[in-house]
Amino acid sequence: MSPTQLQRRHLLLGWSLLLVSLLFGLLLEGLLAFRVPLYVDAAEEGRRLLLRLAHAHGALLGLLHLGTLVTLPALTPKAQRRASALLSAGSLLLPGGFLLGALDARSGEPGAGVLLCPLGALLLGLGALQVILGLTPRQDRPF
Repeated sequence: MSPTQLQRRHLLLGWSLLLVSLLFGLLLEGLLAFRVPLYVDAAEEGRRLLLRLAHAHGALLGLLHLGTLVTLPALTPKAQRRASALLSAGSLLLPGGFLLGALDARSGEPGAGVLLCPLGALLLGLGALQVILGLTPRQDRPF
């Protein structure tokens, strides 16, 4: 994938995550405003938390992708491809896991979809590490 294609991927993913998170946040505000029992009942605190986490992580990861545009040109082509793939996958899995965990939540316990969250976080961490390694000359690396 060329640098221009990677930049377009991050532009598209960043703005898409921001838009979806904005609309999702409006939906959550509506559920709260209309006191929808599935969202506001005390027994639904776990579901409410997971939905808010999906919303917040989606928005912040959208900003991460827009910030990635500044970083990509400074990386080697190999580091660009690796970091892009890892950050993209992690950005879908982390908020997606929170959302799936909320949709299948029962008795205050998250659904199995929440198991995607640690994998998403791991991929994001590896993506960040790939950026650091791609920015640091070999002789200056601490590890």
